[in-house]
Amino acid sequence: MSHLGDVDKKTQNRLIYEISRGDVRFTVPILLHLMAEQVEVADELPVIKETLLSNLLAYPELLVEFLSDQSIKDKTHLINVAGELHLEEAVPALLYLVANSQDESEINMIVETLGMIGDPLAINTLTDFLYAANRDLIVTAIQALGQVGTQSAMHRLAERMGTDNELDQMILSIFADVQDPASLEKLNDTLASHYAYLRACAKQELVRIGAKSVPALIDNLPQDDPDFIIHTLNVLGDIGDESTIMPIRKLLGKEPKSANVRFAAYEALALLPLRKGAYTLTAGLTDPEDHVCVAAARAIDKNYSDILTTGIKNLLRSMDDEARNITKIIVNAQVDKIFLSLVGEDFFQELSLIYLSHTHKDTKDHYIKIIEENGFNDFANKLKGDEAENDKVKVVADDDSRMILNIYKATLRELGCEPILFEFPATAIEWLQKEKPAMVLTDLNMPEITGVMLSAEIREKYTPKELPIIMVTTQNEANDNDAAFTAGEARLYKNLLMLNL
Repeated sequence: MSHLGDVDKKTQNRLIYEISRGDVRFTVPILLHLMAEQVEVADELPVIKETLLSNLLAYPELLVEFLSDQSIKDKTHLINVAGELHLEEAVPALLYLVANSQDESEINMIVETLGMIGDPLAINTLTDFLYAANRDLIVTAIQALGQVGTQSAMHRLAERMGTDNELDQMILSIFADVQDPASLEKLNDTLASHYAYLRACAKQELVRIGAKSVPALIDNLPQDDPDFIIHTLNVLGDIGDESTIMPIRKLLGKEPKSANVRFAAYEALALLPLRKGAYTLTAGLTDPEDHVCVAAARAIDKNYSDILTTGIKNLLRSMDDEARNITKIIVNAQVDKIFLSLVGEDFFQELSLIYLSHTHKDTKDHYIKIIEENGFNDFANKLKGDEAENDKVKVVADDDSRMILNIYKATLRELGCEPILFEFPATAIEWLQKEKPAMVLTDLNMPEITGVMLSAEIREKYTPKELPIIMVTTQNEANDNDAAFTAGEARLYKNLLMLNL
C-alpha cells in the first residue's frame, strides 16, 4: 500500500477492491492508513473513502473497537463517522480519547462529535472545556452542550455566563433555541442580570420566542424588584400577546410605588389590543408623574373609543390645574385620535392653545396640518407663526423608545433648548462626529449599541468638559453605574423626572 501512488489507476482500483473483500478488522485500518499517510492518492481515488465509510456504516459496533485501537494513530474519520451516526456506544471511547489527546484540532473535533451524539454522559467533560484556554474550543463546547440540550447542560451553560459578551449572547441564543423549562427559566432570570448587555440579549430572545415565554414572564409581575418588573413589562409589550393584558392591569390596580413601573405598564398596554376595559386607562392621565401620563395617553390613543372620549371630556371641562396638565400631556404625546376627538370643543381649544403656541415647531406644524385637514381653520390660524431656533442651546437625546423621545422633545423645548433626537445610537454617533451639542442624554438599555457603548464612543472625540453626558435610566444597578462612569463619567439618574438641566 505504501507504493499505491506508483502504479496506474487500473491497478490502484484493483488493489482497493481486493482490500475491500477482506475482513473488516483487516480492511478498515489499512484504509485509514491510506487516508492519513497518502492524502494525495486518497483525494485522487474517492473509492478509498467510500469503501472506508461503507465498512464503518455496515459494522458500527466495530467502530468503538477501532476508536480504542492504539495502533490506529489518526482517528479523524472514525470520529466523524461516530458523530454522523450519533453512535452513543462510542461516547466512552471518545471521552477516553479527548482526555488523553494533546492535539487541539483532534480535541475540538471530539468535542463537536460529542455534541452531535448528544449523550448526557459527556456533560461533565464538555463543561471542562467551557473554561479552556483556546477560545475556539470554548465555542465548540458551548455549541456541544446546546446540542445535548438537557436541563443539566443548560445549567452548566448558565454558570459560564458573565465574563464574555459574545459567548454570553451565544448561550442565550441556545436557550432560546432549546426552549425547555430550564432554558426559559434561565432567559427569564437574565432579565434581572446586573449586566445591561445580558438583559438586552435576553429581551431579544424572549421576544423571539413569543407566546411560549409569556407564562414565566407574567409570574415576574408580583415581584418586589422594580427593575425586574420594568424589563418584564418591556418584553411583554413587544411580544404583544393578549393574555398579558389582565395581569398588567392588575399590576396597575395595585398602584405600584415606582413611577417607572407604572410608566412601563402603560407603555406595554399601548402595544396590546385592549378590546374591553380600555376606559380604565384614563386613570393614568391623572398620575402625578408626567411621563406616566404620556404613556397612558399613548395606550388610550391606541384603543380609543366613544366611552374614552366622554371620560376625557369630563376630566377637561373643569379647566382646572389637572385639566391643564392633561391637555399638556395630550399635546406633548402627539396622540392624534384623542386630540381630534376634543378639538371641536371650545374649552379644549383654549386649553391646548396655551401649549401649542410654545411647543416645538415640528409638533406645532403637525397639529396645524391635522387641524386644517379636519376643517378647523380658525383654530389653525391662531397657531401659525414660526419661532427662531438659531439661538437655542442644542441638546442631543438618544432613546430607542419613540414615546420617550416625544417626552424629551416637549421637556427640552419647555426648558428653552433645541432637542436633537435620535432613535438609533449609530445615527447619533454619526451626527456627533460633525456637531457638538451642549449635552447628550442617553438611555442605558438599547439594542446593539447600549448607552455605555455610546458614551465610550463619544469620549473618543469629546472630553467630559467639552461634552457632558447624562445617562437616563429607570434602574440603579451597581455594575451599570460603574460601567457608565468608566465610559463617560456620566451621572446616572434613577428617575427620568429627576433630570435637571
